[in-house]
Order: sequence, then C-alpha cells, then structure tokens
Amino acid sequence: MIPSYNNEDKILVAVDCIIFGFDKEDLKILLIKRNFEPKKGHWSLMGGFLKKNENLNVAANRILFQLTGLDDIYMEQLFAFSEVNRDPAERTISVAYYALINIKEDHSLDNFPAKWFSVNELPEIIFDHPEMIQRAIKRLRYRVSKQPIGFELLPTKFTMRQLQKLYESILGQKLDKRNFINKINSLDILIKLKEKDMSSSRKGSFLYMFDEQKYKSKLENGFIFKL
Repeated sequence: MIPSYNNEDKILVAVDCIIFGFDKEDLKILLIKRNFEPKKGHWSLMGGFLKKNENLNVAANRILFQLTGLDDIYMEQLFAFSEVNRDPAERTISVAYYALINIKEDHSLDNFPAKWFSVNELPEIIFDHPEMIQRAIKRLRYRVSKQPIGFELLPTKFTMRQLQKLYESILGQKLDKRNFINKINSLDILIKLKEKDMSSSRKGSFLYMFDEQKYKSKLENGFIFKL
C-alpha cells in the first residue's frame, strides 16, 4: 500500500437490494430475516459487503444470487447512503440497488428464507432500509413513466387489467380504465393474442405480450415512451 494511504480511514462498503415483485394485484418487496448481529432476526433488505476484487454491479449481482438464487434480472443502482451512524456495528456506506422480478414465473426463491410483503404493509425494517425503499419507489414511479420496465414485473402473457393494476400499484393511484387502455394502445408496443384468461370472468379477457423488438425498433426511429 502507498504509505500516504495508511493514514486514511478504512470504511466498509455494503450493497443493499430493494427487490420489487407484482402478484397481479399488489406491488411487493422481498425481505429476509437477518442472520447476524446487530439486529439478528429482524427483517432486512437483501444485502452484503463489497469484496476487494469486485465493482459494485458485480457485488450486487453476487449478493442477490447468494441470498435469493435470482440472476439475469433488471437491476439499477439507486443511491449511496452514508450517514455516519447508519450501521451501529461499523462505519459503513451502503450503495442501494433496486431490482424487478415476476413473482409468479420465478420459483428460485422457494429454497431461500425470504418473504414478500406489500409495499403498504411492511414490517419493522432495520437501519435506514425504510428510506432506501421510499427512494426506490420514487425512482420506480419515474422510470415506469419513461420506460416500459414495468413489464419486467408481469408474466410473459398478461391481461390489460393486470397491466393497469400494476401501474396503479406503482403510482399509488387509480387510473381511468378507458384512458389507460387508449394510451397503452396508442404506444403500439403490445401484441394482442387470441388466447384468453378465463379466470377473471366467464367471457374471459384477452392476453397480451410486450413486443420488445418493436419497441427497440421504434426507439431507433426517435420514439419516446411516455405514459
């Protein structure tokens, strides 16, 4: 080590992941019970520490996989939390990420001690993790109005009602059904299938898929996603 560095403080860097999911009706967050002190046994975001040979993105993906078995999912760096006493055990800076997964189609979590909670019914959570969650929700609301990332939270095939419920859950407000459908259809980035979801009514509801190729093609031609 360069001698001049010896006099500098050494600080731990943690990575915490806010994992969002959607269960057709409600936006949820995945929490885990902490298995070490301080606050052992309390609910916590998924987290761990940065290793010497990692950058932050690599660490975030490693931690997420180790704690949940999840990989290759949408993830974005959120914010750095650096209050001096945020972790009572050691001076620690945490870099938060948020991730989006589809609850129904991902069964990797079956073997892990994690649990989904509604964003409106969260238990007591350690440290400054509630602040991380609020920042993540705010960022998610902004992102879904500018990019079609909300489709990461849906099954591959979904109904228009499920799509509307998703956006209502994220935005925290009711949306007019007719206006919402007209807006979504005007974007022209969905494929309407001949299949129907028969669980919602006797008549059934048509299923849709997100057309990622069409969306990318439209982007190349100057398309701006705005919901």
